[in-house]
Amino acid sequence: MTGSRFPSSGLRALRPAAFGADPSGERMERIRRSPNYADGVFRNPEGAPRPDGAMLEFARSFFRREERARAVPAGVVPVHATTVADLARPPVSGLRLTWMGHSSVLAEIDGHRVLFDPVWGERCSPFTFAGPKRLHPVPVPLAALGPVDVVVISHDHYDHLDLPTIKALATTDTVFAVPLGIGAHLEHWGVPADRLRELDWHETTKVGGISLTATPARHFCGRGLRNTQHTLWASWAVAGDEHRIYHSGDTGYFEGFKDIGAAYGPFDATMIQIGAYSEFWPDIHMTPEEGMRAHLDLQGGSPSGVMLPIHWATFNLATHPWAEPGEGTVTAAREAGARIALPRPGEPFEPTAGTVPSEPWWRGVALPPRGGRPAAGETASDAAPDTARDTPRDRTADTGDPESVPAG
Repeated sequence: MTGSRFPSSGLRALRPAAFGADPSGERMERIRRSPNYADGVFRNPEGAPRPDGAMLEFARSFFRREERARAVPAGVVPVHATTVADLARPPVSGLRLTWMGHSSVLAEIDGHRVLFDPVWGERCSPFTFAGPKRLHPVPVPLAALGPVDVVVISHDHYDHLDLPTIKALATTDTVFAVPLGIGAHLEHWGVPADRLRELDWHETTKVGGISLTATPARHFCGRGLRNTQHTLWASWAVAGDEHRIYHSGDTGYFEGFKDIGAAYGPFDATMIQIGAYSEFWPDIHMTPEEGMRAHLDLQGGSPSGVMLPIHWATFNLATHPWAEPGEGTVTAAREAGARIALPRPGEPFEPTAGTVPSEPWWRGVALPPRGGRPAAGETASDAAPDTARDTPRDRTADTGDPESVPAG
């Protein structure tokens, strides 16, 4: 993929603020020294071309009326009603996760608060008037969330790095842990340089009593009209005195999950991307089945810990049915004998303290699959085929798209 440069300061001034800024100076020199950077771009641990092809075919599928009807909820998405009050009480076990929707998760781990990929904006887009709009309200206002020790960003696409959210957090004392190059965006938006920790893969920073390590992922980056691949993407392993957690960011499945688990796991909980998969870009997003496989790899092959499915339900970023990632995760967990958490947006839970939310809450507001849902104890192969689904690889991923044009 080639990059673009604005030919004059006048044109550069027209660039939307949400596009951020390109790395330069010592930041760019550090990027060039990265072992993961070659021939002017960051490279994936396994080949993963960015989704430039078949966009016309994708658009036809995305805007097909029947497809769009199933790509959104059929009713009001239930949001946990008492998030603020629940978060006011410290976790009994020392570890608590609160999924705020999409990939945004507040993790309270051994006395510290870590906020992953916070997106509180109404749209994941560089514009306030266009782009995928939120399908449910945020469970708690950002100002009511309370102090956050570290904000962790996985990559710079709009559904993970949100300008209004970052500008609000820039006025606090939080530290930002980000992959290489993303600090340029954050400084451009008002985050002081001394509160930035930019990491290459397998680099670790400590904040208080927790360690945060940027780990490999299989994805791509960029926010402009054309992307320079000068910012890195990452998953994250976080370790406290007693607990370990993992956040996948966006990624395709790759063998490196086994290495991450061996080096930094096993994990008490994993937060795994299971939505926005597509036959058009099968290497950069995981299906629910692949997400479960990644969870098992991270745990050394055993169904230990708890998997929290993320990157779904909040924005219409795919042509697969809205509830399909949730249903697919339930089936994959049943077949693997793994524990999964199915909280409503804003519902805190403690992965190591007894039961976790397990109700498929979306079924009350989703159109049922044409073939019906699998009965209890029934495997996916036993269930009637869903002609609206075909297979997960026959569906499309992130939009008309915050991860395509403009990239994000």
